[in-house]
Amino acid sequence: MRSIRSVLEELESRGLVQDTTDRDLLAQRLSSGPVAVYHGIDPTASSLHLGNLIGVLVLRRFQEAGHRPIALVGGATGMVGDPSGRSDERNLLDDQTLAANLSGIRGQLEKLLDFDGDAELVNNYDWTRDLTLIEFLRDTGKHATVNQMAAKHSVRSRMESETGISFTEFTYMLLQAYDFWWLHTNLQCELQIGGSDQWGNITAGVDLIRRRSGAQAHGLTWPLLTRSDGAKFGKTAEGAIWLDPDRTSPYRFHQYFVQIPDEDVERSLLQFTMLPVAEIAEVVEAHQRDPGRREAQHTLANEVTTMVHGPGAAVAAEKAAQILFGSPVVDIDEAALEAVAAEVPTSDIPEGGFDAASNTFDLVELLASTGLASSKGDARRGLSEGSVYVNNERVSTEETAVVADRLLHGRYLLLRRGKRRHHLLRVESQQNP
Repeated sequence: MRSIRSVLEELESRGLVQDTTDRDLLAQRLSSGPVAVYHGIDPTASSLHLGNLIGVLVLRRFQEAGHRPIALVGGATGMVGDPSGRSDERNLLDDQTLAANLSGIRGQLEKLLDFDGDAELVNNYDWTRDLTLIEFLRDTGKHATVNQMAAKHSVRSRMESETGISFTEFTYMLLQAYDFWWLHTNLQCELQIGGSDQWGNITAGVDLIRRRSGAQAHGLTWPLLTRSDGAKFGKTAEGAIWLDPDRTSPYRFHQYFVQIPDEDVERSLLQFTMLPVAEIAEVVEAHQRDPGRREAQHTLANEVTTMVHGPGAAVAAEKAAQILFGSPVVDIDEAALEAVAAEVPTSDIPEGGFDAASNTFDLVELLASTGLASSKGDARRGLSEGSVYVNNERVSTEETAVVADRLLHGRYLLLRRGKRRHHLLRVESQQNP
């Protein structure tokens, strides 16, 4: 366990501090003993994405430094919608969707934080469902002025836009402030953390605690993640990078980090991994000596994939990449082949593809039936051109029959035409010779 005196400096050294309410007061409080710190997660989807991961890892850094992390899933505020960083109003969630989203997020948080230790998972619906409008206006609303709320950037930018801002979203800031006050009163929470777009909501909570309780609370934000090319981190042309393996496969998750540009890899190692800063410096130094090996990117991808999906998924993703980029298929385990199956067209051996008498597969038939060739004639042309591969080994015109002994693990056959067109065939047990 790291010293509780070092967590703020640790975050600063990783580029994870943009604003604090009072840096000296916060440092003094963190050095005096364990602090309860909370981070809120908007349950607008059934999975966390890479943008959420940073906040959860900051909570984890606090926990490893001896503090008490509180992950708040916004079951109540998710019904309202946070205007921060948006140009339009969010779609409000119904109860059934919200419950499904909360369940998915809980499962992912349990992999990243130690809830068997002192970490806590809370849902703000538990303390707001019985809160009456009169109580909220009397005990919370009276401590905030419309002038102050309208001055917050997240509100002001929406008020100045053509779409404006609804009263529902306008009150979101007070609901989040009420959360901080409730956690401070009931769980002795003194620090709220979040992305820089949450600064207005966080300071509203600090102000409410001071006015209602006369106590000192603190806030800390980190910069919003963008890549050196200006793209939003964790976004691709296909959409967000999710932690749910059914929404973003472990292979694609791993590949996202492998493909991080050199300009972004050191910052990504600092912010997305738990590796010590000194060790990261060594990895980056080795990478700079031979950038072509992409050692830093592979370290990054393996560390984050292991943390989110487990060590087996990271190894399988590495091996799947080797297969898909043409490396020899030697000692490839079945997990890697299943990772490949999630990324390329996959099917069972078609009827007529296997000849039991000769214990062989008809390669021309397989190429045509899988779409790697438009016809049997096109399949033969591919063979004569030398563009057809079985298990990443080039085959010749004469090899129109593939011996069943070439099946990987007794049931897989990887076909490739050219550099990037793959098809994985599985042999069902009744077809397996």
